Amino acid sequence: MSSDNSSADDVQRVWDVVVVGAGPAGASAAYAAAVAGRSVLVLEKAELPRYKTCGGGIIGPSRDALPPGFELPLRDRVYAVTFANNGRFTRTRRSKQMLFGLINRPEFDQQLVEHAQKAGAEVRTGVTVSRVEQHGSAVPDRRTVAVVLQSGETVLARAVVGADGSASRIGAHVGVKLDQVDLGLEAEIPVPETVAEDWKGRVLIDWGPLPGSYGWVFPKGDTLTVGVICARGEGAATKRYLEDFIGRLGLAGFEPSISSGHLTRCRADDSPLSRGRVLVCGDAAGLLEPWTREGISFALRSGRLAGEWAVRIAEAHDAVDTRRQALNYAFAIKAGLGVEMSVGKRLLTVFERRPGLFHAGLTGFRPAWKAFKEITQGATTLGEIVRSHPIAQRALVGVDRTPSGDAAGSADEAGAADKAGS
Repeated sequence: MSSDNSSADDVQRVWDVVVVGAGPAGASAAYAAAVAGRSVLVLEKAELPRYKTCGGGIIGPSRDALPPGFELPLRDRVYAVTFANNGRFTRTRRSKQMLFGLINRPEFDQQLVEHAQKAGAEVRTGVTVSRVEQHGSAVPDRRTVAVVLQSGETVLARAVVGADGSASRIGAHVGVKLDQVDLGLEAEIPVPETVAEDWKGRVLIDWGPLPGSYGWVFPKGDTLTVGVICARGEGAATKRYLEDFIGRLGLAGFEPSISSGHLTRCRADDSPLSRGRVLVCGDAAGLLEPWTREGISFALRSGRLAGEWAVRIAEAHDAVDTRRQALNYAFAIKAGLGVEMSVGKRLLTVFERRPGLFHAGLTGFRPAWKAFKEITQGATTLGEIVRSHPIAQRALVGVDRTPSGDAAGSADEAGAADKAGS
């Protein structure tokens, strides 16, 4: 990994594409632009590899968006899901084919960066971007963006991709607007072989006690990744939820190797995805699935699109052409990921009111489990299911209109599911 030691000769070089951030979105953008034969520089504030709070589930859409020849560093392959409704009405569903894989983010992200480097991208780590400028003394002409580093150095580019995470500086420059912020808390818990064996090939998804919350256990060899997520603003309750969840699982006696927290941010429908020659993708753009808060597939897919359109913006000779390419990028994002997000938002609204209904469906209603399988395996998406299945459309509309049930109603639904699944 190259360090921050560019020579004075390099300072005024104009890169075709500068990518800020070396996570899955940034590495995908860098790979896409480098494969197109453009000069690409990735700026990353951390030293790689680095830890990220993330369950590390790699579903079908993530797998399909990886560079050719990418060997997933899987820690486990998932064939079974145990669903629970706040610790009760537990039911395990199994699949003959793998549902999804589990990775550790440091290895996965490092490997993605290496693929971008092999494609020709250069990477500088340990550098923090202060701001980007598209006008002013630092910018030599209208086709250039100045990326100003904390050290005072300026890097010049024809196009910039912001992939600098959910607290993005580039997102602030673009004017990204968010309308859902959630707090995820996670513990990496090393466990003895006997405990690890019990979890092998199986994950737990537990619908939680707070509106819209859920917990998970993802096995990764000798470590279990245990986490919970809930709307921001319930910090103390979310922390208590994680502690209770770990206790209920019988894991309270094991010391976590890492305990961490992370805010996930979902974009508002009218949030911009570009400004001038600057695009945003992944968490920096607020792109993730609102119900599950799954972000890796959104990062990989939006990163690839951002890299492809950054190449076109780099080639644009005037503001009109730049604007056209930026609008095309926004259209590509909204036509695919945007549709999935809008369905996810509706599902989250229903789930917040009726978690028992979701539990009943996934554990006792075969088409719902089939849809879950096909989405995780990459055979379809949430958007496609709603678009192509009239029953799904009617169910979503019908449940949208259903008045919110009380806790007893949720328990009854889950109890019905327990009987239906047995």
